Amino acid sequence: MSYCLNPNCTNPENPALTQICQACGWKLLLRDRYRISHTLGQGGFGATFLAKDESLPGEPWCVIKQLRPTTNAPHILEMARELFQREAKILGKLGNHPNLPRLLDYFEFNKEFYLVQEYVGGSTLQQEVKQKGAFSESGAKQFLCEILPILQFIHSQRVIHRDIKPANIIRRTHDRQLVLIDFGAVKDQVSQQAMSGNASDQTALTNFAIGTPGFAPPEQLALRPVYASDLYALGVTCIYLLTAKSPKDLDYNPSTGEMMWQNHVHVTDHFMTVLTKMLEVSVKHRYQSSGELLRDLEMEPYLDSLKGNLLAGSQGGDETAGQLPDMSAGPNTSGRSYASQSVSDLAQAIRDRKAKAAKGKQPANNTAGFLAGIPRSSGTRGRRPSGGNSAGKRRSQRDNTQSSGRWTAASVQESYSKGRRDFASQNLSMLNLQRINLSNGRFHDAKLTRTNLHGANLFQANFCRATLNKATLRDANLSRAYFNEADLQEADLRGADLSSADFSKAKLNGTNLCGANLSGAVLSEDQLAGAKTNWMTVLPNGKRGFL
Repeated sequence: MSYCLNPNCTNPENPALTQICQACGWKLLLRDRYRISHTLGQGGFGATFLAKDESLPGEPWCVIKQLRPTTNAPHILEMARELFQREAKILGKLGNHPNLPRLLDYFEFNKEFYLVQEYVGGSTLQQEVKQKGAFSESGAKQFLCEILPILQFIHSQRVIHRDIKPANIIRRTHDRQLVLIDFGAVKDQVSQQAMSGNASDQTALTNFAIGTPGFAPPEQLALRPVYASDLYALGVTCIYLLTAKSPKDLDYNPSTGEMMWQNHVHVTDHFMTVLTKMLEVSVKHRYQSSGELLRDLEMEPYLDSLKGNLLAGSQGGDETAGQLPDMSAGPNTSGRSYASQSVSDLAQAIRDRKAKAAKGKQPANNTAGFLAGIPRSSGTRGRRPSGGNSAGKRRSQRDNTQSSGRWTAASVQESYSKGRRDFASQNLSMLNLQRINLSNGRFHDAKLTRTNLHGANLFQANFCRATLNKATLRDANLSRAYFNEADLQEADLRGADLSSADFSKAKLNGTNLCGANLSGAVLSEDQLAGAKTNWMTVLPNGKRGFL
């Protein structure tokens, strides 16, 4: 068949080898060499066709893009023309990379713009998922290991693709390799600041907000794409591969704008952590480069090995010496994994044990004491060996809790309901206190590490010098709360009401404040810079957006 390229043709399909369109009279052999077979797709700025180059031996297939805006408005025509010129320039700049389509020709003909590319035979990953179903975790990891070096090369040429999605990644038929296509939305001439992921009003600006809704991150839609923008789109692509669900089929948190994907995937803790970092709404907390992401993926096999080595090294005479906490156990209400942190905890515990042994305060082979210092996840929670620890006994007596000597969620609630408000210096770590009412409570110097206070009422509570690192305070009422010198590092405060809260000298590195209400709160720009914010965050000045 010979297909007519006249946008106004009423019947563009013609018999093979026809020279003139039977419906409109247009010449069918473009530039006297390209015979169009059929259309491959239509977008906002152009159409794509499959064609044969009859001027070459064997008449090889190629792909032709025709500038075809949906309107004749001058500014739209100028925009489309610039996009085509940019795509041609980038494809020429990227050269003959084996996993990118080659640019074969670029020309203007009859006041129409055309771009000719190498034809890549195969199925897109979108087609593959529709035909064969969702990928396994190993399949998704293999996909990342194949696509990331391609992305690394593109970024090394100071190019941002800006439209990574399953429909733009083809698995080539003859060698099963992935090929990244469609460079119509690329951004080139990226500044040095954009290369490092620190974009400002003067860096990485583009003329148009281009990208596929759901796959494009917020900074790209705000005309400030950076290399990390492609990694976000790659993360969304992974979610599609693992679930066969497009972004429009998933729910979004109305407070933070984050895609709620965690309950739809079933992967290991480590891969969950990798995906979470790829999909961070805040650019500065996302992976900044393909190399950084590849290093995290390649490190995974060593996590279990490290755990096993620590387990073997801790075997001793004590019956409990070899019982390390399960890294994957315990609640994960924030959607983040504790596996990586558990390894860090173990490593730190080893260093602490050696330091104490060197000072003569603890025998080097006292593995029971060593294990007692390792934070236990809730699934393996147990009491430390008493060993005559009088300080621990006094602490248990002071807690005035159940016979176990530890606070429980029930005992906290019961004590509060009976009028107790003073929980100063208490150890409430790892407790599940979701939606509990503890308003006006006094928690200064208390330990609330990884405590789950999701949706709790903590109005005007006092957390002076309290340890709240990795705690879940999502959607909690913390209005007028006092956090002077508190440790809130890596705490989850998404959607929390923090209006008029006092964060003087509080540690907020890695604290998630996406969608939180900070109007009237007392905290510095440096504190905010170390936290995660997004366009839904209400800043102390009452305005929404990033710092």
